[in-house]
Amino acid sequence: MATTPLGMYIHVPFCSRRCGYCAFNTYTLSEQSGSAQIHSDPIEQYLEGVLSEIALADESLGQDRPALHSIFFGGGTPTLLSAEQLGRILSAIVDRFEVERDIEVTVEANPDELAPGQLERLRHRGATRVSFGMQSIQPRILQLLDRTHDPERSLQAVSEARLAGFDHISLDLIYGTPGETEQDFSLTLEAALSTQIDHLSAYALSIEPSTKLAARVRSGALPTPSSDEAADRYLAAEAALQRAGFNWYEISNWAANPSAQCQHNLLYWRNHNWWGIGPGAHSHLDGRRWWNLDDPKLWAQTLSRGASPISGSERLTAEQRHLEDLMLGIRLAEGLPPHLAPRDHRTERLLNDGLATYQADRLVLTLNGRLLADQVISVLASD
Repeated sequence: MATTPLGMYIHVPFCSRRCGYCAFNTYTLSEQSGSAQIHSDPIEQYLEGVLSEIALADESLGQDRPALHSIFFGGGTPTLLSAEQLGRILSAIVDRFEVERDIEVTVEANPDELAPGQLERLRHRGATRVSFGMQSIQPRILQLLDRTHDPERSLQAVSEARLAGFDHISLDLIYGTPGETEQDFSLTLEAALSTQIDHLSAYALSIEPSTKLAARVRSGALPTPSSDEAADRYLAAEAALQRAGFNWYEISNWAANPSAQCQHNLLYWRNHNWWGIGPGAHSHLDGRRWWNLDDPKLWAQTLSRGASPISGSERLTAEQRHLEDLMLGIRLAEGLPPHLAPRDHRTERLLNDGLATYQADRLVLTLNGRLLADQVISVLASD
Protein backbone atom coordinates (compact mmCIF):
# COMPACT_ATOMS: atom_id res chain seq x y z
CA MET A 1 0.00 0.00 0.00
CA ALA A 2 2.88 2.37 0.70
CA THR A 3 3.33 3.19 -3.00
CA THR A 4 -0.34 3.16 -4.06
CA PRO A 5 -1.96 6.62 -3.95
CA LEU A 6 -4.43 7.06 -1.09
CA GLY A 7 -7.40 9.40 -0.86
CA MET A 8 -9.98 10.10 1.82
CA TYR A 9 -13.69 10.52 1.15
CA ILE A 10 -15.91 12.24 3.74
CA HIS A 11 -19.61 11.53 3.27
CA VAL A 12 -21.91 14.27 4.56
CA PRO A 13 -25.35 12.62 4.37
CA PHE A 14 -27.55 15.66 5.04
CA CYS A 15 -29.72 17.61 2.62
CA SER A 16 -32.29 20.34 3.17
CA ARG A 17 -34.65 18.26 1.02
CA ARG A 18 -34.32 15.05 -0.96
CA CYS A 19 -34.19 15.27 -4.75
CA GLY A 20 -36.65 13.03 -6.57
CA TYR A 21 -33.97 11.31 -8.69
CA CYS A 22 -31.40 10.72 -5.93
CA ALA A 23 -30.70 7.23 -4.59
CA PHE A 24 -27.62 8.16 -2.54
CA ASN A 25 -27.46 7.63 1.21
CA THR A 26 -28.95 10.98 2.23
CA TYR A 27 -31.28 12.27 4.95
CA THR A 28 -32.97 15.57 5.63
CA LEU A 29 -32.01 17.34 8.83
CA SER A 30 -35.64 17.29 9.94
CA GLU A 31 -35.66 13.49 9.68
CA GLN A 32 -32.55 13.25 11.83
CA SER A 33 -33.78 15.69 14.48
CA GLY A 34 -36.94 13.76 15.26
CA SER A 35 -35.94 12.06 18.51
CA ALA A 36 -33.49 12.53 21.34
CA GLN A 37 -30.25 10.69 20.71
CA ILE A 38 -26.67 11.27 21.78
CA HIS A 39 -27.13 14.94 20.87
CA SER A 40 -30.18 16.87 19.78
CA ASP A 41 -28.19 18.43 16.93
CA PRO A 42 -27.63 15.83 14.16
CA ILE A 43 -24.72 17.80 12.71
CA GLU A 44 -22.84 17.90 16.02
CA GLN A 45 -23.52 14.20 16.48
CA TYR A 46 -22.22 13.63 12.95
CA LEU A 47 -19.08 15.70 13.59
CA GLU A 48 -18.18 13.72 16.69
CA GLY A 49 -18.62 10.51 14.70
CA VAL A 50 -16.39 11.75 11.88
CA LEU A 51 -13.62 12.76 14.28
CA SER A 52 -13.81 9.34 15.96
CA GLU A 53 -13.70 7.55 12.62
CA ILE A 54 -10.69 9.57 11.46
CA ALA A 55 -8.88 8.39 14.60
CA LEU A 56 -9.87 4.78 13.82
CA ALA A 57 -8.58 5.15 10.26
CA ASP A 58 -5.27 6.45 11.58
CA GLU A 59 -4.90 3.46 13.89
CA SER A 60 -5.98 0.94 11.25
CA LEU A 61 -3.69 2.18 8.49
CA GLY A 62 -0.60 2.24 10.69
CA GLN A 63 2.60 3.98 9.63
CA ASP A 64 3.26 2.17 6.34
CA ARG A 65 1.06 4.44 4.27
CA PRO A 66 1.55 7.13 1.66
CA ALA A 67 0.74 10.78 2.17
CA LEU A 68 -2.88 11.55 1.35
CA HIS A 69 -3.26 12.44 -2.32
CA SER A 70 -6.77 13.90 -2.08
CA ILE A 71 -9.67 14.64 0.26
CA PHE A 72 -13.23 14.82 -1.04
CA PHE A 73 -16.30 16.06 0.84
CA GLY A 74 -19.36 14.59 -0.89
CA GLY A 75 -22.97 14.02 -0.05
CA GLY A 76 -25.58 14.90 0.52
CA THR A 77 -24.80 18.57 0.83
CA PRO A 78 -21.45 19.20 2.55
CA THR A 79 -22.08 22.94 2.64
CA LEU A 80 -24.92 22.41 5.11
CA LEU A 81 -21.96 22.26 7.48
CA SER A 82 -20.33 25.61 8.15
CA ALA A 83 -16.83 26.35 6.93
CA GLU A 84 -15.72 26.12 10.55
CA GLN A 85 -17.23 22.64 10.93
CA LEU A 86 -15.70 21.42 7.69
CA GLY A 87 -12.45 23.01 8.84
CA ARG A 88 -12.56 20.97 12.06
CA ILE A 89 -12.69 17.80 9.97
CA LEU A 90 -9.84 18.93 7.74
CA SER A 91 -7.71 19.87 10.74
CA ALA A 92 -8.31 16.46 12.31
CA ILE A 93 -7.16 14.75 9.11
CA VAL A 94 -4.05 16.89 8.72
CA ASP A 95 -3.16 16.41 12.39
CA ARG A 96 -3.12 12.62 11.97
CA PHE A 97 -2.12 12.09 8.34
CA GLU A 98 0.75 13.29 6.23
CA VAL A 99 -0.63 14.99 3.12
CA GLU A 100 0.97 15.71 -0.22
CA ARG A 101 2.22 19.26 -0.59
CA ASP A 102 -0.26 20.03 -3.40
CA ILE A 103 -3.13 17.92 -2.05
CA GLU A 104 -6.51 18.38 -3.73
CA VAL A 105 -9.35 19.12 -1.30
CA THR A 106 -12.77 19.14 -2.99
CA VAL A 107 -16.05 20.29 -1.46
CA GLU A 108 -19.35 19.58 -3.22
CA ALA A 109 -21.78 22.47 -2.86
CA ASN A 110 -25.42 23.23 -3.52
CA PRO A 111 -25.56 26.80 -4.88
CA ASP A 112 -28.55 27.51 -2.60
CA GLU A 113 -26.86 26.24 0.57
CA LEU A 114 -24.02 28.76 0.74
CA ALA A 115 -23.90 31.21 3.61
CA PRO A 116 -22.41 34.67 2.93
CA GLY A 117 -18.62 34.40 2.99
CA GLN A 118 -18.70 30.60 3.25
CA LEU A 119 -16.61 30.06 0.12
CA GLU A 120 -13.89 32.44 1.33
CA ARG A 121 -13.77 30.68 4.68
CA LEU A 122 -13.61 27.26 3.01
CA ARG A 123 -10.72 28.39 0.84
CA HIS A 124 -8.94 29.82 3.90
CA ARG A 125 -9.33 26.49 5.73
CA GLY A 126 -7.70 24.48 2.97
CA ALA A 127 -10.29 23.63 0.32
CA THR A 128 -8.70 23.84 -3.14
CA ARG A 129 -11.59 22.82 -5.39
CA VAL A 130 -15.36 23.29 -5.34
CA SER A 131 -17.98 21.42 -7.34
CA PHE A 132 -21.46 22.89 -7.79
CA GLY A 133 -24.54 20.84 -8.67
CA MET A 134 -26.03 22.98 -11.45
CA GLN A 135 -27.88 20.15 -13.30
CA SER A 136 -29.77 22.46 -15.72
CA ILE A 137 -30.38 26.10 -16.55
CA GLN A 138 -34.08 25.46 -17.22
CA PRO A 139 -36.42 26.05 -14.23
CA ARG A 140 -38.92 23.37 -15.26
CA ILE A 141 -36.16 20.74 -15.48
CA LEU A 142 -34.88 21.69 -12.03
CA GLN A 143 -38.41 21.52 -10.69
CA LEU A 144 -38.90 18.03 -12.09
CA LEU A 145 -35.63 16.97 -10.42
CA ASP A 146 -36.76 18.59 -7.13
CA ARG A 147 -33.80 20.94 -7.20
CA THR A 148 -34.40 24.08 -5.17
CA HIS A 149 -31.95 26.60 -6.60
CA ASP A 150 -32.66 29.39 -9.05
CA PRO A 151 -30.89 28.52 -12.33
CA GLU A 152 -28.89 31.74 -12.29
CA ARG A 153 -27.65 30.97 -8.77
CA SER A 154 -25.21 28.35 -10.08
CA LEU A 155 -23.61 30.92 -12.37
CA GLN A 156 -23.33 33.43 -9.52
CA ALA A 157 -21.79 30.76 -7.28
CA VAL A 158 -19.01 30.16 -9.81
CA SER A 159 -18.17 33.88 -9.82
CA GLU A 160 -18.19 33.93 -6.02
CA ALA A 161 -15.85 30.93 -5.92
CA ARG A 162 -13.39 32.69 -8.24
CA LEU A 163 -13.47 35.79 -6.06
CA ALA A 164 -12.89 33.56 -3.02
CA GLY A 165 -9.64 32.33 -4.56
CA PHE A 166 -10.60 28.92 -5.94
CA ASP A 167 -8.54 28.01 -9.00
CA HIS A 168 -10.46 24.80 -9.66
CA ILE A 169 -14.25 24.99 -10.06
CA SER A 170 -16.54 22.35 -11.51
CA LEU A 171 -20.19 22.23 -12.54
CA ASP A 172 -22.28 19.04 -12.62
CA LEU A 173 -24.96 18.69 -15.31
CA ILE A 174 -27.65 16.07 -15.84
CA TYR A 175 -29.07 15.31 -19.29
CA GLY A 176 -31.87 13.05 -20.45
CA THR A 177 -34.48 14.28 -17.97
CA PRO A 178 -38.01 13.42 -19.20
CA GLY A 179 -39.29 16.35 -21.24
CA GLU A 180 -35.87 17.90 -21.80
CA THR A 181 -35.41 19.21 -25.35
CA GLU A 182 -32.27 19.55 -27.41
CA GLN A 183 -32.49 23.32 -26.95
CA ASP A 184 -32.84 22.96 -23.18
CA PHE A 185 -29.53 21.13 -22.95
CA SER A 186 -27.84 23.40 -25.48
CA LEU A 187 -28.75 26.45 -23.39
CA THR A 188 -27.54 24.68 -20.24
CA LEU A 189 -24.16 23.95 -21.85
CA GLU A 190 -23.92 27.52 -23.12
CA ALA A 191 -24.65 28.93 -19.66
CA ALA A 192 -22.18 26.60 -17.93
CA LEU A 193 -19.40 27.40 -20.38
CA SER A 194 -20.00 31.14 -20.05
CA THR A 195 -18.63 30.93 -16.50
CA GLN A 196 -15.05 30.64 -15.23
CA ILE A 197 -15.12 26.89 -14.62
CA ASP A 198 -12.20 24.65 -15.56
CA HIS A 199 -14.07 21.35 -15.19
CA LEU A 200 -17.48 20.00 -16.15
CA SER A 201 -19.24 16.71 -15.46
CA ALA A 202 -22.29 15.66 -17.49
CA TYR A 203 -24.23 12.55 -16.55
CA ALA A 204 -27.18 10.85 -18.20
CA LEU A 205 -30.11 10.72 -15.80
CA SER A 206 -30.37 7.28 -14.25
CA ILE A 207 -33.83 6.26 -13.08
CA GLU A 208 -33.11 4.47 -9.81
CA PRO A 209 -35.91 2.06 -8.77
CA SER A 210 -36.36 3.36 -5.22
CA THR A 211 -36.77 7.04 -6.13
CA LYS A 212 -39.80 9.28 -6.48
CA LEU A 213 -38.85 9.94 -10.09
CA ALA A 214 -38.92 6.20 -10.86
CA ALA A 215 -42.42 5.95 -9.40
CA ARG A 216 -43.60 8.76 -11.68
CA VAL A 217 -42.10 7.03 -14.72
CA ARG A 218 -43.66 3.68 -13.75
CA SER A 219 -47.07 5.31 -13.33
CA GLY A 220 -46.88 6.87 -16.77
CA ALA A 221 -46.86 10.42 -15.42
CA LEU A 222 -43.45 10.90 -17.06
CA PRO A 223 -42.06 9.29 -20.22
CA THR A 224 -39.17 6.84 -20.02
CA PRO A 225 -35.94 8.63 -20.98
CA SER A 226 -34.79 7.79 -24.50
CA SER A 227 -31.33 6.25 -24.88
CA ASP A 228 -31.06 7.69 -28.39
CA GLU A 229 -31.81 11.18 -27.09
CA ALA A 230 -29.30 10.70 -24.28
CA ALA A 231 -26.66 9.79 -26.86
CA ASP A 232 -27.50 12.93 -28.84
CA ARG A 233 -27.08 15.03 -25.69
CA TYR A 234 -23.70 13.46 -25.01
CA LEU A 235 -22.51 14.24 -28.53
CA ALA A 236 -23.74 17.82 -28.10
CA ALA A 237 -21.78 18.10 -24.86
CA GLU A 238 -18.61 16.74 -26.46
CA ALA A 239 -18.87 19.19 -29.37
CA ALA A 240 -19.59 22.23 -27.18
CA LEU A 241 -16.83 21.38 -24.72
CA GLN A 242 -14.27 20.81 -27.46
CA ARG A 243 -15.10 24.21 -28.94
CA ALA A 244 -14.56 25.73 -25.50
CA GLY A 245 -11.13 24.11 -25.17
CA PHE A 246 -12.12 21.29 -22.80
CA ASN A 247 -10.93 17.72 -23.32
CA TRP A 248 -12.51 14.54 -22.01
CA TYR A 249 -10.40 12.58 -19.56
CA GLU A 250 -13.19 10.25 -18.36
CA ILE A 251 -16.40 9.40 -20.20
CA SER A 252 -18.52 11.89 -18.22
CA ASN A 253 -15.84 14.42 -17.30
CA TRP A 254 -14.03 17.17 -19.18
CA ALA A 255 -11.23 19.49 -18.05
CA ALA A 256 -9.79 22.71 -19.46
CA ASN A 257 -6.27 21.44 -18.75
CA PRO A 258 -4.63 18.43 -17.05
CA SER A 259 -4.30 20.25 -13.71
CA ALA A 260 -8.09 20.72 -13.66
CA GLN A 261 -8.80 16.98 -13.69
CA CYS A 262 -10.37 15.74 -10.46
CA GLN A 263 -7.51 13.91 -8.76
CA HIS A 264 -9.75 12.21 -6.23
CA ASN A 265 -12.05 10.68 -8.81
CA LEU A 266 -9.01 9.55 -10.79
CA LEU A 267 -8.13 7.43 -7.74
CA TYR A 268 -11.44 5.61 -8.21
CA TRP A 269 -11.08 5.15 -11.96
CA ARG A 270 -7.47 3.93 -11.62
CA ASN A 271 -8.64 1.50 -8.92
CA HIS A 272 -6.30 2.97 -6.33
CA ASN A 273 -6.98 3.20 -2.59
CA TRP A 274 -9.36 5.40 -0.65
CA TRP A 275 -10.72 5.45 2.87
CA GLY A 276 -14.36 6.43 3.30
CA ILE A 277 -15.53 8.29 6.41
CA GLY A 278 -19.18 8.80 7.34
CA PRO A 279 -22.53 6.98 7.19
CA GLY A 280 -22.69 4.58 4.25
CA ALA A 281 -19.18 5.50 3.04
CA HIS A 282 -17.31 2.85 1.05
CA SER A 283 -13.58 2.16 1.18
CA HIS A 284 -11.07 0.26 -0.96
CA LEU A 285 -7.63 -0.87 0.13
CA ASP A 286 -5.52 -3.23 -1.99
CA GLY A 287 -8.42 -5.38 -3.17
CA ARG A 288 -10.43 -5.27 0.05
CA ARG A 289 -13.67 -3.31 0.10
CA TRP A 290 -15.86 -2.39 3.04
CA TRP A 291 -18.76 -0.10 3.77
CA ASN A 292 -20.17 1.66 6.81
CA LEU A 293 -23.55 1.53 8.47
CA ASP A 294 -25.99 3.66 6.46
CA ASP A 295 -28.08 5.25 9.22
CA PRO A 296 -26.35 8.35 10.65
CA LYS A 297 -27.72 7.82 14.16
CA LEU A 298 -26.73 4.15 14.35
CA TRP A 299 -23.34 4.96 12.79
CA ALA A 300 -22.70 7.73 15.37
CA GLN A 301 -23.91 5.62 18.30
CA THR A 302 -21.63 2.76 17.26
CA LEU A 303 -18.61 5.06 17.13
CA SER A 304 -19.50 6.64 20.47
CA ARG A 305 -19.12 3.17 22.03
CA GLY A 306 -15.67 2.83 20.50
CA ALA A 307 -16.87 0.16 18.07
CA SER A 308 -16.22 -0.08 14.34
CA PRO A 309 -18.94 1.39 12.09
CA ILE A 310 -18.22 -1.12 9.31
CA SER A 311 -21.38 -2.87 8.10
CA GLY A 312 -19.84 -5.35 5.64
CA SER A 313 -16.73 -6.17 3.66
CA GLU A 314 -15.38 -8.35 0.87
CA ARG A 315 -12.01 -9.43 -0.48
CA LEU A 316 -11.89 -9.32 -4.27
CA THR A 317 -10.46 -12.29 -6.15
CA ALA A 318 -7.74 -11.78 -8.75
CA GLU A 319 -10.38 -12.25 -11.45
CA GLN A 320 -12.67 -9.64 -9.87
CA ARG A 321 -9.82 -7.15 -9.57
CA HIS A 322 -8.90 -7.70 -13.21
CA LEU A 323 -12.50 -7.08 -14.29
CA GLU A 324 -12.66 -3.90 -12.20
CA ASP A 325 -9.41 -2.68 -13.75
CA LEU A 326 -11.02 -3.18 -17.18
CA MET A 327 -14.35 -1.57 -16.29
CA LEU A 328 -12.80 1.48 -14.67
CA GLY A 329 -9.73 1.97 -16.83
CA ILE A 330 -11.52 1.84 -20.18
CA ARG A 331 -13.54 4.90 -19.10
CA LEU A 332 -10.39 7.03 -19.08
CA ALA A 333 -8.90 8.90 -22.02
CA GLU A 334 -5.52 7.44 -21.03
CA GLY A 335 -7.00 4.03 -21.89
CA LEU A 336 -5.91 0.54 -20.92
CA PRO A 337 -2.24 -0.53 -20.78
CA PRO A 338 -1.03 -3.55 -22.81
CA HIS A 339 -1.30 -6.02 -19.92
CA LEU A 340 -5.04 -5.26 -19.65
CA ALA A 341 -5.77 -4.96 -23.38
CA PRO A 342 -3.25 -6.96 -25.41
CA ARG A 343 -3.80 -7.11 -29.15
CA ASP A 344 -6.01 -10.15 -29.67
CA HIS A 345 -9.32 -11.18 -31.25
CA ARG A 346 -11.29 -9.08 -28.72
CA THR A 347 -9.45 -5.84 -29.31
CA GLU A 348 -9.38 -6.53 -33.04
CA ARG A 349 -13.18 -6.71 -32.97
CA LEU A 350 -13.39 -3.37 -31.15
CA LEU A 351 -11.05 -1.77 -33.67
CA ASN A 352 -13.01 -3.15 -36.61
CA ASP A 353 -16.28 -1.90 -35.10
CA GLY A 354 -14.82 1.58 -34.62
CA LEU A 355 -15.31 1.47 -30.85
CA ALA A 356 -11.66 1.72 -29.82
CA THR A 357 -8.22 2.54 -31.14
CA TYR A 358 -4.65 2.10 -30.00
CA GLN A 359 -2.65 5.12 -28.92
CA ALA A 360 0.95 4.34 -27.96
CA ASP A 361 0.00 0.71 -27.17
CA ARG A 362 -2.90 1.75 -24.95
CA LEU A 363 -6.46 0.86 -25.93
CA VAL A 364 -8.60 4.02 -25.95
CA LEU A 365 -12.31 4.45 -26.64
CA THR A 366 -13.40 6.32 -29.74
CA LEU A 367 -16.33 8.73 -29.49
CA ASN A 368 -18.68 5.93 -30.56
CA GLY A 369 -16.98 3.67 -28.04
CA ARG A 370 -17.76 6.12 -25.27
CA LEU A 371 -21.45 5.86 -26.18
CA LEU A 372 -21.23 2.06 -26.05
CA ALA A 373 -18.79 1.60 -23.18
CA ASP A 374 -20.79 -1.22 -21.60
CA GLN A 375 -20.63 -3.15 -24.87
CA VAL A 376 -16.87 -2.58 -25.03
CA ILE A 377 -16.44 -3.92 -21.50
CA SER A 378 -18.47 -7.03 -22.38
CA VAL A 379 -16.19 -7.73 -25.32
CA LEU A 380 -13.01 -7.22 -23.29
CA ALA A 381 -14.29 -9.45 -20.48
CA SER A 382 -15.32 -12.27 -22.84
CA ASP A 383 -13.27 -15.40 -23.54
